[in-house]
This record gives sequence, structure tokens and C-alpha cells, in this order.
Amino acid sequence: MNQRFYSLDVFRGATVCLMILVNNPGSWGHIYAPLEHAPWHGLTPTDLVFPFFLFAVGNAMAFVMPKLEAGGDAVFWKKVLKRSLIIFGIGLFLTWWPFVKWTDTGLVFKQWSYLDAKGNLQGVRILGVLARIAICYFFASVIIYYLKARAAFFVGLILLLLYWALCFLLGDSADPYSMTGWFGNKVDKAVLGIAHIYKGEGIPFDPEGLMSTLCAIVQVIFGYLVGDYIQKKGKSFEMVSGLFVAGVAMLLTGFCWDMLFPINKKIWTSSYTIYTTGLATITIATMIYFIEFKNVKGGLAKFFDVFGKNALFVFALSAFLPKGFALIRIPDHLNDKGVMVYTNPWNWLYQKVLVHIPGDPKIGSLLFALCVITLMWSICYWMDKKKIYVKV
Repeated sequence: MNQRFYSLDVFRGATVCLMILVNNPGSWGHIYAPLEHAPWHGLTPTDLVFPFFLFAVGNAMAFVMPKLEAGGDAVFWKKVLKRSLIIFGIGLFLTWWPFVKWTDTGLVFKQWSYLDAKGNLQGVRILGVLARIAICYFFASVIIYYLKARAAFFVGLILLLLYWALCFLLGDSADPYSMTGWFGNKVDKAVLGIAHIYKGEGIPFDPEGLMSTLCAIVQVIFGYLVGDYIQKKGKSFEMVSGLFVAGVAMLLTGFCWDMLFPINKKIWTSSYTIYTTGLATITIATMIYFIEFKNVKGGLAKFFDVFGKNALFVFALSAFLPKGFALIRIPDHLNDKGVMVYTNPWNWLYQKVLVHIPGDPKIGSLLFALCVITLMWSICYWMDKKKIYVKV
């Protein structure tokens, strides 16, 4: 039974919309707490966005996999390899983009790796959100294609338990689940090199590192299993009630597991995978109930659906534009040292208008993010009207 579920499109669109929202504040120094990641252990609404998107990738896979299976190995490998490499390539392109940067001497090429003035290794980050999506999509596809749903479920459980064991046994015995004690740091440094690891946490530590990708792959597998269940059960109350029961069971499992293996997005713990999958499943069930059964398809659903039709494209565009516009420097004012301070077309609205809104400075920062959302939605809306859909 291959039915169309509008609610799944809305779910995917809402997720990518939230991804853009949390990635584009007016100022990183002025963000409301729910729009920030948890400092380490724990969970905020923002920490749900990426696992929900991977869950949505698995959902979509459930509706495509039958066609790939019917086409045989050649069709499967051509499609999966091509898609994985393109997504990974776009991710690497965006981490390197715009390939040049401003320095005191003018524009210089952004080298693949180099030593900075302090003798620290710097370079182009290899991994990131799109790279993780590509890797997870690839391995989840292979597991599901060759092992089918039931065996893929058990492989997922094994990966979750294996990752827990690796973190505990190979991490720092004093605190194996800390940023410095997590065993994945050593793997990333050995395989990727310090120059190509994220350093935004103050030390070389990549929140999309190689080892934490193990559990992220499981997120896609579980998303597939939920999508497969939805497809096989069809639009029935039995299907919705089954999703609610499964979602609550995963929530409780993740909550209990948190006592031994803390819920943590940055090292993507097993408890985090189970807990967020439970939340995603309950969210999907709720949306199916209201949208498919109660026919609640108001403006909000239509707003998110537009994002869902070009999800990967608009996410990539939201990263491409700010970096590109940052190259255009507009002289603004001299600071107290007599040095020229520049603005650029992307942040001009925030720096010249929104930052001056009375009250909490977080208001202007949030309004800027909402302006970015409006711009991205307008582009997606125009593309939808022109029937332009960028498929990878």
C-alpha cells in the first residue's frame, strides 16, 4: 500500500525550517535558551532538530526503497553512491566556501591546512551536518537494502550497545563521557587530522565526528522502520496508536538509559538516539492524526510543506548566502583605535536596524533569524510555483 502522507512532508519541512532558524541568529551572543544547544549533557529544543531531520531521511527512504529493490543491485548502488557523494561534496564545498577570506593584507586563499600565527594547525573542516547526512544515508541504505527491516532493527540495537561499550571502555576512565575524555576525539585526530576538525568548542572536538556517526546511522534506520510501518499499515487508527505506543516506549527507554549513558547531542549518545527517536515518532503520529485524519491543513502546514519540497537545497542555500555576502565589505565606522569596521549586505539589516530594537537584545537577534526564514521561504515558494524541485 503506497499512500501519500502529506504530514510527512510537513514534518520534513518544519525540521529544515528550524535548522535554518537556529543557524542564523543576528548575533551568536544574543540567543534565547531554547534556540541554543545544551552545553554538554541534556537536551534543548534545538538539540531535536538534527536527529529529527535524520529521522525524516529514514522516513523518506521507506517510500523509495521498494523501487530500488525492484531495480536490483546496479540501480541501488548507482542511486545511493551518487546521492551520498553529492551530499557529502556539497557539505565539503560549503565548509570551504567562499575559498578566500579577508585579512589585514586583503583577500587570501583559504588553504586546505596551515599553521596560524600561534603555530596551531588550522584548515578546512571535513565533516559537518551535510557530511553526516551523507554518511548516515549511505550506511543505513546498505544495511536496510541487504538485511531488510527486521534484521536492520537488530543491527541498530547492536550499534547502540556497541557505541556505549566503546565510549565506556576506550574513554578516559575518570569521565569517559566528557568532551576531553570521549574516545572519539583520538579517532578524529588520527583519521581526519587536527587541522580538519571543528574547533568552535575551544579545543579540537567535532560534534559530527566519525565515531558518534554510529548512532546517527541508527537514527536513519529507525526513521526507516517507522516509515515502513506507516506505509504497511496505511491510514488507520491502528497505525497511529502503534506509533504512539512505540514513541512512548522509546522515550522511557532513553530516559532510563540516560542514568547510565547521559543524553548528549554533541557525542550523539545511544540514549540521545532512542529518546529523540521517541519524540520524533510521537510528533509524526500527532501530525498524521491531525493532518491526515482531522484534515487540519491550515496555513502553518502549507508554510512548512514549501520548505519540505526543496529541503536539502534550501538548507545548503542558507549556509551559502551568508558566507558569500560576507566577502562584500561595506565601510561602517572607525572604532576607538581608529580602525575601520565593516559590515556586509547579509548582516546589514541586523546591525543597522534590528540591533536597535528596544528591550532585550535577543529580540533583534531572533527577528533577524525570522527574516532569514522569510527569505528562504520566499525562494522555496517561488520554486514550488514554478515546479522547480532540486533532487539529489
